[in-house]
Amino acid sequence: MGAVRAIVSLGSNIEPRAEYLARALDLLSGMPSTRLVKTTPVEETEPIGVPAEFSHMKFLNQLAVFETRLEVHDFSVRMHAIEDALGRVRTVRNGPRTIDIDLIDFGGMRLDEPDLILPHPRAHERPFITRPLAMCISGE
Repeated sequence: MGAVRAIVSLGSNIEPRAEYLARALDLLSGMPSTRLVKTTPVEETEPIGVPAEFSHMKFLNQLAVFETRLEVHDFSVRMHAIEDALGRVRTVRNGPRTIDIDLIDFGGMRLDEPDLILPHPRAHERPFITRPLAMCISGE
């Protein structure tokens, strides 16, 4: 398989937020047959769709573009293992998280499976994805 462009969204709303983003990028870049091509600037954003008790917890968000020779499911499994390694706990839907890593696009692939939908079904609703994604696509 040739190299595929994978676009990943990263977010954190538990301190140290910037360190979680940086560590996640390092670990993603260290995946086999994968290299980091580009990142967008980190931006602080308001939470979207979180329970009211967490609405004060702002996120740091960033997009990263990778080239990978990994198969999409392998890439996704490794991505979620990185979340686990960085202490991601899934107890409350849309609750606080050390790191959230979402696969936004994988070489233009379209998938609709229980654990993986591509392109990401809610990316277009999230300005912290759409703005930086436009920068990535335009080559800025």
